[in-house]
Amino acid sequence: MNLVAIAEPVSKISHTTSDLRLLTAVLLSIGVIIVLITRVKMHPFLALLLGSATLAATAGVPFDQLTGSFVTGFGSTIAGVGLLIGLGAMLGRLLADSGGANIVADTVLRRSTARSLPWAVAFTAALLGLPLFFEVGVVLLVPIVLLVARRGNVPLLSVGIPALAGLSVLHGLVPPHPGPLVAIDALKADLGITLAFGLIAAVPTLIVAGPLYARVAQRWVGPLQVPTAIAPEGRQSGPAPRFAAVVGTILLPVGLMLVKALADVSIDNPKSLVQRVFDVIGSPLVALLAATLVAMVTLGRAAGLDRAGVSGVIEKSLGPIAGIVFIVGAGGGFKQTLIDVGVGDAVSQWSEKWHVPALLLGWLIAVLIRLATGSATVATITAAGIVSPLAAGMSPAQVSLLVLAVGAGSLFFSHVNDAGFWLVKEYFGMSVGQTLKSWSVMETLISVTGLVMVLILSAFV
Repeated sequence: MNLVAIAEPVSKISHTTSDLRLLTAVLLSIGVIIVLITRVKMHPFLALLLGSATLAATAGVPFDQLTGSFVTGFGSTIAGVGLLIGLGAMLGRLLADSGGANIVADTVLRRSTARSLPWAVAFTAALLGLPLFFEVGVVLLVPIVLLVARRGNVPLLSVGIPALAGLSVLHGLVPPHPGPLVAIDALKADLGITLAFGLIAAVPTLIVAGPLYARVAQRWVGPLQVPTAIAPEGRQSGPAPRFAAVVGTILLPVGLMLVKALADVSIDNPKSLVQRVFDVIGSPLVALLAATLVAMVTLGRAAGLDRAGVSGVIEKSLGPIAGIVFIVGAGGGFKQTLIDVGVGDAVSQWSEKWHVPALLLGWLIAVLIRLATGSATVATITAAGIVSPLAAGMSPAQVSLLVLAVGAGSLFFSHVNDAGFWLVKEYFGMSVGQTLKSWSVMETLISVTGLVMVLILSAFV
């Protein structure tokens, strides 16, 4: 078997493929992915692989080249994002197993009044959510939130919704989370600009969907009994890292990337030694690597772990993310297939013909895929691939806003086909209806408010 031939990307065939055939290919391939994930319960990696083959075959790609674009996209995505996911998992596991997450939560919550408690929980969740995947953040934070609600004698959703909102907003809008990183790679966006805009958009989005909506949700859903069977994760005794060290370690990668963004704006000579130094230390790979190495000391060793203990934590962090890495890579393969068969160029032409703004189009496509597949990451990757040609004529700031529009759309109305929906339902002991009124509406508020913030920012850049 000729592996070189298999890996050879498909040349664009938009000049020979009608718009109707392309549209049919896209709808059929997405339909295949939806059915395989939701009905057949197939792993998203395999579903995306088969969906990519369906797309290429329907678009008229020669049989011996069906997987070429998928392999190319898979490899480039893993090379660009897979390393970052691995480093983020290491940092998150050190944060959890050292007790650092509990230290932050306890410190912030101890200094909060009953009225400021929802805001403190939202802040804590957003802070801890910076290096954590959403599912890891839920497992880590929800037990703490349940204890806070029980000890403070406050309604569960008054602190639960702000915590979930803090995690979800960061997951959709702020790198180094996988979704935004993949969209940045697909659209060739500037990481520093996207990070800065993402943080600006995240603050009001978190306020609206977190503490403010929590007041409505707790009245709409009604009183909930705080589950008693779930105990906080992480180490409960022994030495623990200091609060300042934990916060500094968490913020280190974001700080390095923001410093690079400021250097890009303030330094006139892009080839100067200072600029090149900032380009290196502010790259996502180096920033996350630096934070992980620092965390091995400030979190691992400070918690009493020896070298073997720290190494064991690092080793345990990699197993659970294998599925995430393969899903993200498969999404990159599907994205590359979309581009190579000419779907992106066709969407660009349709957008000009119908006069649909690029930011709104990216959001709408992500919304539709999110509703169909239930996966925010799949929605982000697919939508970014479809609208990528639109980024060619846009300014760097507008491209970054397109990334955020896609990310916001990927969070729209989580429901029964989303694993996060069931995770939240079970942890909070809610019925399906209560979960729809609380979690699903909160996700929709994040999506819509995020889009509004993107459109407001676009008016000034």
